Amino acid sequence: MEQFTALSVSKENRPVRYLVVDDSVFARRNLARMVESFGGVMAGEAGDGFTAITEYNRTLPDIVLMDITMPQMEGIEAVERIVRQHPDARIVMVSSVGYQENILAALQKGARHFVQKPVRPDVLYEIVRYVLNDDGVLVGSGVGGGHKQGVPS
Repeated sequence: MEQFTALSVSKENRPVRYLVVDDSVFARRNLARMVESFGGVMAGEAGDGFTAITEYNRTLPDIVLMDITMPQMEGIEAVERIVRQHPDARIVMVSSVGYQENILAALQKGARHFVQKPVRPDVLYEIVRYVLNDDGVLVGSGVGGGHKQGVPS
């Protein structure tokens, strides 16, 4: 996997902490590998929306990568509940093609951005940078070739 310039939280100069939420163990492992290639660490993981809320409250991650379609509680409802308790939560939705109305709903509930499955590491890296820089909490920038695809300037 491609190596990226490490992202870190500027105030504490520590790695970015991620919560990865997906009902697929394979998808969670794949995202965890990407997170590690960005210099990040896994704060926690969850396979459904209920567990995502519990894990968010337990770990208080810097950023959440949240699937939309999951059993027991969908990602959109989990986003709404997390943001209600933690208005500064930074959540990026991870969605398959054909869920545009769900992505819009998630953004309206408080998600900060989205990435489409299958997730490309360079695109996810830029989205994470964008979301964290938007809040002024990030140090570290640039990627091998300066990828900027799919991210508003």
